[in-house]
Amino acid sequence: MPISLGLEGSANKLGIGLIQHDLPLTTSDNTSNPKTQTPRITVLANLRHTYVSPAGTGFLPKDTALHHRRWVVRLVKRALLQSRLAPADVDCVCYTKGPGMGAPLQCVALAARTIALLWDKPLLGVNHCVGHIEMGRSITGAANPTILYVSGGNTQVLAWSAPHYHIFGETLDIAVGNTLDRFARTLAISNDPAPGYNVEQLAKQGTRLVDLPYAVKGMDCSFSGILAAVDALAGQLADSPTRDPAAPVLRDAQGEPVTRADLCFSLQETLFAMLVEITERAMSHAGSDSVLIVGGVGCNMRLQDMMGQMARDRGGGVFATDERFCIDNGIMIAHAGLLSWRTVGKAGKSKHGRGRGREDWGLEASQTTQRFRTDEVFVTWRD
Repeated sequence: MPISLGLEGSANKLGIGLIQHDLPLTTSDNTSNPKTQTPRITVLANLRHTYVSPAGTGFLPKDTALHHRRWVVRLVKRALLQSRLAPADVDCVCYTKGPGMGAPLQCVALAARTIALLWDKPLLGVNHCVGHIEMGRSITGAANPTILYVSGGNTQVLAWSAPHYHIFGETLDIAVGNTLDRFARTLAISNDPAPGYNVEQLAKQGTRLVDLPYAVKGMDCSFSGILAAVDALAGQLADSPTRDPAAPVLRDAQGEPVTRADLCFSLQETLFAMLVEITERAMSHAGSDSVLIVGGVGCNMRLQDMMGQMARDRGGGVFATDERFCIDNGIMIAHAGLLSWRTVGKAGKSKHGRGRGREDWGLEASQTTQRFRTDEVFVTWRD
């Protein structure tokens, strides 16, 4: 059974994964049975190390790349030891080609090139977003759902339309995860283990819903306005270090002081309501009754609850994974890369034409790009 090594480093998390496919895809020309087109997988190693910046700050590309350089070799060695594999057992090496932060992407791509040359293995560049989607489909068993992809750098609503994942809606400015992370900086919330996670925990203590801007345009969202508004309100909190002592304290309709937890609660409720609205609209357009949530923000239990209620009202359900697979990881890159290698790699062609699906293969194509859209990928392993 084929095995692949995946390296993910598009942001502040360096992930190294080894995965094995236990069921073969059926034919070299990719006319696979729908029941077997997503193979059963065995996770052999799933290691991750995160660059954590001080509270109130973000992570700079140069510092993140330095972190990845320091950790990539030792994580690859640990993955081989944990899985009890040798380099000869690996069939291909996969890395994140984009989208992401430039310096970290380039650092991990260089490591992947080096490994592929040393081990004499095929080298595959993988779209980060497609990696999330295929990992989510495999883990949850979701057949053909509407997909909500929400992370620090991406917010998209997608559905399958051969041979691509079609983007129905997306953010018009910043991503939902970036919105939460930047508000965590405003409140000087710790970045350990992740700022969005800590905002979620604080939001659970909130009880007052503060009015915030709500910007949905068809199936697109805009988050910069809500971030600017909630940042301004944070400066009026009684315990805000930036509040002018002469300025009034922010209070609710009953005259009670609004807390940090209330603002986190209000921000989450407003952001997630926007996401639920655009996802439901896409479901209606695609004729789907289920939603698959992928990406780091997909771990948020409140988002899963709100999306689940909407899906159940439509007679469907919601699919999501836990932090092992929602948060950026090397397994998703190894999995998506191995899907491509198995359907196009050996035959050298796909049903979409000779060479289609191999645009990101080999050393000569191993550059990275910060703007690698999900709908640019030829998905050769699905009908």
